[in-house]
Amino acid sequence: MEDPFRWKLLFKALILPPAAPLLIALIGLALLDRHRRAGRFLTTFGVVLLVLVSMPAVAAFLIRFVDDSPPFDAAQAKSAQAIVILGGGTKRAAPEYGGDTLNRLTLERVRYGARVARLTGLPVMVVGGRPESTREAEARVMRDALQDEFGVAVRWTEDQSRNTHENALMTAAILRPAGVRRVVLVAHGFDMPRATAEFAGAGLETIPAPTGLLPPPQPSVLLDYFPSVEGLQWSYYALYELYAGAARRLLY
Repeated sequence: MEDPFRWKLLFKALILPPAAPLLIALIGLALLDRHRRAGRFLTTFGVVLLVLVSMPAVAAFLIRFVDDSPPFDAAQAKSAQAIVILGGGTKRAAPEYGGDTLNRLTLERVRYGARVARLTGLPVMVVGGRPESTREAEARVMRDALQDEFGVAVRWTEDQSRNTHENALMTAAILRPAGVRRVVLVAHGFDMPRATAEFAGAGLETIPAPTGLLPPPQPSVLLDYFPSVEGLQWSYYALYELYAGAARRLLY
């Protein structure tokens, strides 16, 4: 755990659901004997918080609060010079693939990036380093999937960055010498506000091409208020973006 990046991953796990609400509840249980009222409050609060963030209705509210970008319009990309697809992680040592492969988030981005490439005819860049030295870089796995499985050529590969801030800086360093100043940026909708801000800070203008967008709001049904794994996952993404956005404003 000497690598600061690993400490960051641990900290992220502790402040996001489900760990954060469970830790609050556990602290409450530990306090019950000596501080009964505080212990009961924290225990109840932790459980209620976990239930709330697991509700699809709450998760949808959080996602829309983070980002309400419209779908990509290919007509907007006439002045763009390249497509940049951001990595979202890999699945380690997948037995059926004989090594690292795309996780769900990255697969969704790669698939949509391939669609955008066909719509626009723009050259493609994939971006993403490796969280550990023993793992394959995200960008290389993305490149292989795009070329071998989706039939889309990749012109540039950035495989050293480990967060969105580095994604933007290293992408700009590769694209500027090629004369690229405006790109179509492919990422998930919930990730787009922070990603576009980082790329603007690095000197690249972006046209968002978000994937994973929620459908238009529909009348609520009872199941929207039942906790689910999917609801918890979407709340995790939204809360991560809120925390990461606040950290970016403090650091950069």
